[in-house]
Amino acid sequence: MSANLSAILYLVSGVLFILALRGLSSPETSRQGNLFGIIGMVIAVTVTFLSVGNFSSGFIYVLIFLAIGGSLGAFIAYRIPMTAMPELVAGFHSLVGLAAVFVAISAFINPSAFNLGAPGNIKLASLIEMAIGAAVGAITFSGSVIAFLKLQGIMSGAPITFKGQHLLNALLLILIVILTIYLCSTQSSNLFWILIAISFLIGFLIIIPIGGADMPVVISMLNSYSGWAAAGIGFTLENTALIITGALVGSSGAILSYIMCKGMNRSFFNVILGGFGATDQTASNQNKEQRPVKSGNADDAAFLMKNASSVIIVPGYGMAVAQAQHALREMVDTLKKNDIKVSYAIHPVAGRMPGHMNVLLAEANVPYDEVFELEEINNDFANADVAFVIGANDVTNPVAKTDPQSPIYGMPVLDVEKCKSVLFVKRSLSPGYAGIDNDLFYKENTLMLFADAKKMTEDITKNL
Repeated sequence: MSANLSAILYLVSGVLFILALRGLSSPETSRQGNLFGIIGMVIAVTVTFLSVGNFSSGFIYVLIFLAIGGSLGAFIAYRIPMTAMPELVAGFHSLVGLAAVFVAISAFINPSAFNLGAPGNIKLASLIEMAIGAAVGAITFSGSVIAFLKLQGIMSGAPITFKGQHLLNALLLILIVILTIYLCSTQSSNLFWILIAISFLIGFLIIIPIGGADMPVVISMLNSYSGWAAAGIGFTLENTALIITGALVGSSGAILSYIMCKGMNRSFFNVILGGFGATDQTASNQNKEQRPVKSGNADDAAFLMKNASSVIIVPGYGMAVAQAQHALREMVDTLKKNDIKVSYAIHPVAGRMPGHMNVLLAEANVPYDEVFELEEINNDFANADVAFVIGANDVTNPVAKTDPQSPIYGMPVLDVEKCKSVLFVKRSLSPGYAGIDNDLFYKENTLMLFADAKKMTEDITKNL
C-alpha cells in the first residue's frame, strides 16, 4: 500500500475516532459513537498490516497473537458483568501501558528494525520519544494494577499513606527527568532499565494514597495516561494512527478527569498527589449502631409511593451489584401507569467510574429524557414526595456539606434529605466506598429498606 493512501486512510480513521468521542459524550448517541470507533480501529489495524510490505515468516506470529488477544478480549467483554466494568477498564489500561513499555524496549534494543539508527547511536528525537513513552507506560501499568486491586477488593480501598510520601514522589519524578536527560546523552542501557523500574515504582506510589471516594477520577486519569503513552510510542514507530488515537485518548481523559474533579469539588493536583480519604472516621463509625433508624418493608414503600405525585430515583453502585436496573424499570413503569411523575437523579461519580449508572439505565431501556445530572435535578428534591435511593451511599451523604473533617467534605451531593420521604434500599448500615457513615440513614424522614436491591424492588412492584 502506498504511503499517500496509508496517510489518507489513517486520517479517515482519526476522523472516525473524533466522531466516536463526540458520540460517546451523550447517552443518546453513545451506540453510534461506539460504532464509529470500531470502524475507525478496523481501518487503522488493516492499513497497518497492509503497510508492512514484507510479509516475513515471523509475520504469522503477529496474526496468531492478534487472534489470541482479540479472542480473549471479546470473551472477557462478553462475560464481564456491568458491576465489574471499572475493574475491566483499569485492567485494560494496564495492558496499554505495558504494551507501550514493550514497544519502547524493542525499539531501544533493536533500533534498526524501526529505522531509528543503531544501538548506541539512536536518533535523539526518537530516544526522547521512547523514553517518555516507556516512563508513562510503566506509570500507567503499575498505577492501573493498584486501581484494579482496590476496585476488586483484593486490596483495601482506604488510602495508604506514610510520612514523607509526597516528597518521595517529587524526588522520584525529578529523578525520572534527570535519567531521561542522561539517557539521551549516553544512550546507556543501564539507565534505560533504571528509568523503567523507577517509573513502575512511581505509578504504584501515586495511586496507593488515593481513597475510594476519588476512584472515578483515578480511572479517567489512568485513561489519559494510557493515551499519552500510546502517542509517545506512536512517534517512535512513526505511526500516524497511533499518534492521533493516543492524543485523542490522552486529551479526552485529561478533560474527563478535570470534569470529575469539578463534580467532586476536588483539586485535580491534590487528587493525583493523593491523601484524600485519610481522615480518621473511626469515632463516628463506632457510634453508628447506637443511633436510631426507622426500617420498613416493601409494603410500606409501596404505600408511600402510591400516595406520591412525584418520585425521584437515585441509583448507585448497590443497584449495579444486585443487577436491579431491569426490576427498577418495571417498578417505574408501574408508577407511571398510576400517573406518578418519575425521574432519575445521577451523580457524576455514582458507581466506580464515570457514567456507570447511565450505562446501567440505558441497558434497561430507561428513556434518556427521564435521566438528569446533579445540577439539573438537585433543586427538585425539595418539591418531591419520595426519593428512592437504591444502592447509592456517599453521593447522598449530607455530611459532605456539614463536616469539614469528612474525607468527602466539599463534594457536591444529591440533596435527598430535602424530600418529604426518603426510601433507602441497602443491605445494612455499613459505610460506603469512602469508608464513612451516612447521616441520611438517621434522618426523621428516612425509611431504611434492608434487603437486596433487586428483590426489594420486585417486592415493591408486586405491592404496587
